[in-house]
Amino acid sequence: MNNQNHQLLLLIKALFFITFISLTDASSRDAAILVRVKSSKLQDPLHKLDDWIESAQNAPCNWTGISCYAHNQDVVSINLAGFNVSGEFPVDFCRISSLRNLDISFNSVGGRITSNSMSLCSHLVSLNLSNNNFIGGLPEFPVQFLNLTILDLSCNNFSGDIPASFVNLPKLQFLSLGSNLLNGSIPEFLSDLTELTQLVLSVNPFRPSPLPANIGRLTRLEALISASTNLVGEIPESVGDLISMKIFDVSQNNLSEKIPESIGKLKNVVQIELYENQLSGELPDTFSNLISLLRFDASENNLTGKIPQSLACLPLESLHLNDNFLEGEIPEVLALSPNLIELRLFNNRLSGVLPENLGKNSDLEEIDVSNNNLEGPLPQNLCYRKKLQYLILFGNRVSGKIPDSYGECSSLIYVRIQENELSGVVPDGLWSFSDLEYIEFANNRLEGSIPPSISKTLEQLLISGNKFSGELPAEICDLQELRKFDSSRNQLSGELPACITKLKHLQELHIQGNRFTGEIPKSVAGWGELTQLDLSENQFSGDIPAELGDLPVLTSLNLSNNLLSGEIPVELTKLKFNEFNVSNNRLQGEIPLGFDTKFFLSSLMGNPDLCSSDLRPFPPCSRSKPVRFVLVVVLSVLAFILVVSFAWLLIKTNNLIIFGSKNLESWKITSFQRVGFDEEQVVASLTHENLIGTGGSGQVYRVTLKNGQTVAAKRLWEPKGLAESEALFRSEIETLGRIRHANIVRLLFSCLSKDFKVLVYNYMENGSLGDVLYGEKGGVLLDWPKRLAIAKGAAQGLAYLHHDCVPAIIHRDVKSNNILLDEEFKPKVADFGLAKMLKHDAMESNVEVMSRIAGSYGYIAPEYGYTMKITEKSDVYSFGVVLMELITGKRPNNPSFGENKNIVKWVTEIALSFPEQGSGNATGSIDVNSLDLILDPRMNPSTIEYRDVEKVLNVALSCTAELPTSRPSMRRVVELLKDHSPARSR
Repeated sequence: MNNQNHQLLLLIKALFFITFISLTDASSRDAAILVRVKSSKLQDPLHKLDDWIESAQNAPCNWTGISCYAHNQDVVSINLAGFNVSGEFPVDFCRISSLRNLDISFNSVGGRITSNSMSLCSHLVSLNLSNNNFIGGLPEFPVQFLNLTILDLSCNNFSGDIPASFVNLPKLQFLSLGSNLLNGSIPEFLSDLTELTQLVLSVNPFRPSPLPANIGRLTRLEALISASTNLVGEIPESVGDLISMKIFDVSQNNLSEKIPESIGKLKNVVQIELYENQLSGELPDTFSNLISLLRFDASENNLTGKIPQSLACLPLESLHLNDNFLEGEIPEVLALSPNLIELRLFNNRLSGVLPENLGKNSDLEEIDVSNNNLEGPLPQNLCYRKKLQYLILFGNRVSGKIPDSYGECSSLIYVRIQENELSGVVPDGLWSFSDLEYIEFANNRLEGSIPPSISKTLEQLLISGNKFSGELPAEICDLQELRKFDSSRNQLSGELPACITKLKHLQELHIQGNRFTGEIPKSVAGWGELTQLDLSENQFSGDIPAELGDLPVLTSLNLSNNLLSGEIPVELTKLKFNEFNVSNNRLQGEIPLGFDTKFFLSSLMGNPDLCSSDLRPFPPCSRSKPVRFVLVVVLSVLAFILVVSFAWLLIKTNNLIIFGSKNLESWKITSFQRVGFDEEQVVASLTHENLIGTGGSGQVYRVTLKNGQTVAAKRLWEPKGLAESEALFRSEIETLGRIRHANIVRLLFSCLSKDFKVLVYNYMENGSLGDVLYGEKGGVLLDWPKRLAIAKGAAQGLAYLHHDCVPAIIHRDVKSNNILLDEEFKPKVADFGLAKMLKHDAMESNVEVMSRIAGSYGYIAPEYGYTMKITEKSDVYSFGVVLMELITGKRPNNPSFGENKNIVKWVTEIALSFPEQGSGNATGSIDVNSLDLILDPRMNPSTIEYRDVEKVLNVALSCTAELPTSRPSMRRVVELLKDHSPARSR
């Protein structure tokens, strides 16, 4: 027995030795493959793979990125995601026969993938090549990949068709091809991959294709993401057979016709995204069985009819039906949903009253029903759960009093209820919530006074066109974030609180059409950002403060129809006014030089005691008549001689480059601001000597006028082969001319002839952000506080274009060179809307023209290359690039980023390598040393607030998200740049 035990022991030892030798050989072989691939195919600039050393103990199973089976130490997984490696596709990794999972996502690996190389990987279960730089066609699968269940090729530069060899992936469950350059058709054979649970095709420039007619064969499919893929035609009836579907997203396409009734069979669906298509007809009343549906978005289509009861009765979290042609009443049953958070029904034809119980049964955060035909009272319980943040219902006929319960809605941030028929007193609480940023009550019948408890966080307070009365409370001076205050056309009275001039961020003050008395405050130095001041149609008395002339950016001053006396301060002539009006007062004395022109005539009338040496009908100021007569004669003769000589010289030297043989009478001039100079002065100065820049849209001239004012005049290129309509040009230019915002450069006037178009703007002393940022002194002139202020100001300008202009304006060419800086480095968005202005239907198919006008290289959002569509989210992406420029001090396509990289990819990759928040420091923020990897080294370190840098970086990353739907709105960007809350879309 002992001999048998001894023999058994020897056998066990032998087997163990043989197994050990076998395991050692396999491990050595795998380690050798890994090291060879690392050395020959990959570059590792961050040295993440430095521990790949064959002689190390337990190699390769303890190496970074390597996982092994526990029982035999065979390599099962290689995960190099986000390691910042580059090079070619490491196909030789697949020579490790035990390998099942290969993930090299979020790197800079590129080149083409051949069909021969891919055949080595047929034993893989999971392959993730997403977020790299691969080019050429998608990889072929020449043999059957019987085990492959996950294939992620998204976010690369693959082009061409989806290969038919994909049918050799019979067990494929997850397929993502999103965010590439695929430009073939969406193939019908995708319906044969019947094991699919997730299919992502979004953001590709496919040829116009319908959804596969037999898509319903994919009965296991849980997510179909095909946004921005150029889908056309109808949504096939077979979608009703997708019984496992949870997310159905075909948004941002050209789908048409009706929504099929079979959509009501998706009993497991949680989210349906149909927005930005051309769907028409009525919403089908077949949603009753979709009890799992939480989010439904069919906005921005051509839908008609009523909101079906079967949809309204579902326990929805969000319902977006805005920008359609829906009519009828909002179903009362909608208010019963226990989940409803967002309700967006704006820009329809809805009528009736808002459901009485809306907000009572759910944590409602946002309601926007603006621009409909709603009437009746406001629901009492809209803020019953104290979660409402956005209350937007302007442009209706809502009437009655604002319920007292709204005065307890402390969660409110944004309130726009203007253009209704509301009456009575506003509950005190509604003025005073701690997070309130925006109030717009304009053009109702509201009354009462502004309470002392008004919120200190307000940025805009717009209450014009009501019956508010009483005095402005002194507490209004505590609103240190206030940027715009408009209480015009009310019954407010008393004197202005002297402390109102301490509102250092105030940009616009409109209090015209009230009953204010007393003198205009003289200590106005605190109004350093004020651009518009309108005190007209009141009862102000006393002198016009000369100190107003020291306000650095004041461009609009209206003091008309008051009781002001004294002289017009000569100090006001230092300002560059777009609007100046002191008519109908009791002013006296000589009109200062600079205001005594025909352009300001109507702005001076109604002051019988004013006089002027030249401006009629004002009487001449008292001086010796013979001397005056001689002076007038001499000046007239000199002027005649100069004009004749100048005209002869211009004709002689052919210096009228702009006009050719045309004269000014052939020009049509439209003024958008009241200006103190002749347009002829500008037009005659558009010569080679004054040329300061040439861009994609035209030539820019710096013109110094006779009154000392400097303007920037842009002569637009005339697009070749484009019969551009004069009426359309003038109409769209007038739209631009009406824009008023402190962070948008002002259009003064336009000049239009048959062959030339000229736009004239205020001149910005410090040029563009790009000029300063990349100049020799960029690091010195732009310290971190200035850069942060520029980011906030530019964001506010773009948010105004997107959210406050009607209709909204999409910039289409946001870049650092289109953000101008005044003498105090305050930003002004320029050239806004120009691309939109020049884009007409006749140009839709002209790719070359479209690429020129729809953005600048390095700033263009990725989806533009796929869809040729520009939305407000394209502006958001470009602004994210600008934020990265401010942080890094690098141009969007700096060669230091490496081949096939831009600033977005470079910053994103470095950010992904940062230590996770909360590890390594007590504050939970990004490590300072990590941020220094991307910070502009030219900045003075003592000016840098790292928490702010981290905040701006996170906003930039959110803005440059690959999918447009993942980017925040510009309104949200403004919010994020002010606080430290996480980014989310709105």
